[in-house]
Amino acid sequence: MLTAGLVVVVVLALAFDFTNGFHDAANAIATAVSTRALTLRAALALAAVMNLVGALLGTGVAVTIAKGIIDTPAGDDALHVVTAALVGAITWNLITWYFGLPSSSSHALVGGLVGAALASATTVHWAGVLEKVVIPMVVSPVVGLLLGYALMTVIMWAFRNANAHRAGRLMRRAQVFSAASLALGHGLQDAQKSMGVIVLALVVTMNQDGYSVPFWVIGACALALSAGTYAGGLRIMRTLGRRIFHLTPPHGFAAELSASSVLYLTAFVFHAPISTTHVITSAVMGVGATTRRSAVRWSVAGDIAKGWVLTLPASAIVAAGAYGVVALL
Repeated sequence: MLTAGLVVVVVLALAFDFTNGFHDAANAIATAVSTRALTLRAALALAAVMNLVGALLGTGVAVTIAKGIIDTPAGDDALHVVTAALVGAITWNLITWYFGLPSSSSHALVGGLVGAALASATTVHWAGVLEKVVIPMVVSPVVGLLLGYALMTVIMWAFRNANAHRAGRLMRRAQVFSAASLALGHGLQDAQKSMGVIVLALVVTMNQDGYSVPFWVIGACALALSAGTYAGGLRIMRTLGRRIFHLTPPHGFAAELSASSVLYLTAFVFHAPISTTHVITSAVMGVGATTRRSAVRWSVAGDIAKGWVLTLPASAIVAAGAYGVVALL
């Protein structure tokens, strides 16, 4: 049965998806724009389209979010928990966007779910949080960094005797495809998180049995993420595209291809909700380190890492406070 509380959750989930899009649009296009492989508007349009396509390709991560993080019994209080979780995630997204920090929307949502669950005495699946969130959160950036370093090393060796101008032009063209690949992976990963929240709300309000994702949920989340992506996120783009390392087309290609490989692996094989932000940022560090370690602005990377560490507890605290307000209302 359709209730006002369920409508609020769906609207908030789509709003989170929209903020996820403009918050994380920089992940897919910052490198391509900074190397001038694509103009800003062309890159945003490409990212929006590929986010839309990626969101239609799978639901494994959505099921993990819906049933693998918290255990919410049916009833109005369950909707309060989900509503508070979304408020916490959206709030943290807006704060980090304002300050230009490439934090993780994925982990903001997980933190929101955990914080609201703890405030309401709802069961948290700590084993699921550890296996599906914390371990991938630590491992995926390391893999992204190592892949970026390895792939950039291969590219440098392969083009060691090539004409620099021709090689740069070839890499700039190749970067269009690597940026599209990364945007596809972003859509595959991030749209599914909002899908999972809506499915959770449908289950606890007894509007459906089981955790399958209805097509209208897939379509709505895909469109919301795509629209948010096209709205763009220039503040974060400057941090990711310029402040960590001065990227060239080969560096951008290697970073994007490395990051997208990690996104596909975790979405299709492990169904783990990892952070696009973490993976592409670490890949940029990896490709930058092939030039020389001092070429990477590690102080900026350190500031970003602080944002990563703060995301889970900060969004959890905001969500816990939001639960108190929502429960009273």
